[in-house]
Amino acid sequence: MTDQPQPPEGAVPVKPTSASRTTLSHIMTSHDTNLLGTVHGGVIMKLVDDAAGAVAGRHSGGPAVTASMDEMVFLEPVRVGDLVHVRAQVNWTGRSSMEVGVRVMAERWNESTPAQQVGSAYLVFAAVDEEGKPRRVPEVVPETERDKRRYQEAQIRRTHRLARRRAIKELRERRVAEGIDD
Repeated sequence: MTDQPQPPEGAVPVKPTSASRTTLSHIMTSHDTNLLGTVHGGVIMKLVDDAAGAVAGRHSGGPAVTASMDEMVFLEPVRVGDLVHVRAQVNWTGRSSMEVGVRVMAERWNESTPAQQVGSAYLVFAAVDEEGKPRRVPEVVPETERDKRRYQEAQIRRTHRLARRRAIKELRERRVAEGIDD
């Protein structure tokens, strides 16, 4: 085993986006369908969460839990027999949290066409220690222009998440102070 260079004491470790990027592939079966005969959105969401969790754990070097699913967009239905590819990568990191972007692609089993995008999602994960307490994550370093764009867009989404959380908290506090809610 060779010794890896360690960052100076107190320095934040860094990892490039490619270090934890992954693809999870799955063939959809009749067990995955909803009442309309297409693949249930919840099945796709589980695959999205699984792929994002693998990326978050890989990037953070340990356990990471889903804190939120910021956005899940379904663009096209997925059908039985489709080969679904769920591609995920860390877009942005904070102290203990990470935004993971996920793209869902489907190859139609009965067509010889390239895979098409059928969905996308953004999830926030928190790295945790053995006691479930937040732990520090390596800073993500965007490598390509696309990675840099995703990083900037993730910062915008984070700002919006925090502002929304603050506004809701203030509204609830105001309503309680006015005796409207308890």
